[in-house]
Amino acid sequence: MLVVEDDPTVSGVLVAYLRRAGFDPVVAADGPTALQQWGRVRPDVVVLDVLLPGLSGLEVLRRRRDADDDSAVIVLSALGEEDDRLLGLDLGADDYVTKPYSPREVVGRVQALLRRSERLGERTGARPLLPRRLVSDGLWLDLAARTAGTGDGPVTLTQREFDLLAHFMGHPGEAFSKEQLLRRVWGWDFGDASTVTVHVRRLREKVEDDPSDPRRVVTVRGTGYRFDGQVAVDG
Repeated sequence: MLVVEDDPTVSGVLVAYLRRAGFDPVVAADGPTALQQWGRVRPDVVVLDVLLPGLSGLEVLRRRRDADDDSAVIVLSALGEEDDRLLGLDLGADDYVTKPYSPREVVGRVQALLRRSERLGERTGARPLLPRRLVSDGLWLDLAARTAGTGDGPVTLTQREFDLLAHFMGHPGEAFSKEQLLRRVWGWDFGDASTVTVHVRRLREKVEDDPSDPRRVVTVRGTGYRFDGQVAVDG
């Protein structure tokens, strides 16, 4: 994994907690170094501060997503910097933690991201998934390889986008509130519902023929969202 934080005291404490939890993080203290290390290490999880010397954390994130990097990303943003947080989610971050934060909270978020990926490799609801694929009208999701695609070819999803789509396709026709999705996909008992809104919008941009008129991930007025269409289990 990769930790990007310019304050050596903060990064030192966070790295100590992560190592105690069994991780072996690489550290970058500025934007250009983060970009270089990210491309070299290809981390499963990146903990990314927003304010960095040389290149902002959000710009680093944008460039890696433009390069089709699907590493899970947890953005660290100062309390009250809502625009940065929402922009981070819009650029493809999977999670965020506001400063000041407890290092144990960051470790917990990292573990939750990885646990969610592992659980999706086993089952969604009562339906076993590995080594099966879920298919719905040209849209497919390979739970074993964690890949997705449409009739137009492969689709690059972030880990959280993949988890969200897997949950929807694992429960076709079932409506979920944003709060339910936060619990089931993010593993949060509470949180900002705008996180779900941003991820649903990004998901639609990748899997809908017309994101402005979605036919797969539809809005259920007064409730939340639902996956429409028949889903077949293949393999």
